[in-house]
Amino acid sequence: MPSLKEVKTKIDGVKKTSQITKAMNMVASAKLRGAQDKMEAFRPYTAKFNEAMGTMSGNMDASAFPLMEKREVKTVELVLVTSDRGLCGSFNANINVMAEKMMQKFEDEGKKVSIVCVGKKGNQYFQKTGKVRKAYTDIMGTFQMFNARAIAQDVAEQFLAGETDEVHLISASFKSVAVQKPIAENLLPVQPESSEGSESTEGEGGGVDYIYEPSPNEIMDVLLPLYMNVMVYHSMLEVGASEHAARMTAMDNATNACNDIVDELTTIYNKARQAAITGDLMDIVGGAEALKG
Repeated sequence: MPSLKEVKTKIDGVKKTSQITKAMNMVASAKLRGAQDKMEAFRPYTAKFNEAMGTMSGNMDASAFPLMEKREVKTVELVLVTSDRGLCGSFNANINVMAEKMMQKFEDEGKKVSIVCVGKKGNQYFQKTGKVRKAYTDIMGTFQMFNARAIAQDVAEQFLAGETDEVHLISASFKSVAVQKPIAENLLPVQPESSEGSESTEGEGGGVDYIYEPSPNEIMDVLLPLYMNVMVYHSMLEVGASEHAARMTAMDNATNACNDIVDELTTIYNKARQAAITGDLMDIVGGAEALKG
């Protein structure tokens, strides 16, 4: 049985760890509020942007726009969005595993794969593979739209130069404080989703025939780069909020685990203390009996 001093030292150490994890939980909770507000405020904009792009591109010739050009896929680029910091459970690991599975799938099909890492954790995971073309680290804590614009522009230049034939965006979707799921979306060639229910609406006589000024082609030339900016920025917002939620949950679990360990160590400490007291009493009784004899 360990000595009283050893157990007492362990109890003090675990209690200090518990204080740290509890403080980190509170910090993550405070940061989550701001990140979640920004994410939820941007979601309607992203949805409307996608709807507008889907409406405009529905009857257009995709080959007229370089960013919408479909070609034989020989090279694939994965834009991986993770956090810069750890201590958030399996959040980053889940995103990295999805990216690794997609990379393996494309390589099995005979396609060349490159990776653009946004966030330090993704870069650390894939750096050893030698497939990281570019990394944007130490920006996830303070990113703004200009960061997303730089990433989207770099990826678009690679696509337009013929260096890549297809680009996929891998990030996370914030469902709730307890649930954050990794997701993969097509980024290039641009294929905006058509607005749902448009066919049924036209059948009921409620369709809208829009008049565009200037021409739809001129508008699309401007909107296509913006569409990529919006997609990348939206993914970064989702990952930012998901990171804080995952860290809050992880630190709460760590605090509870520390409390359980303290309870177990306290039980061990009490048993050791009782054994020590019993030993002292037996020595006293033994000494008294020896004096009587």
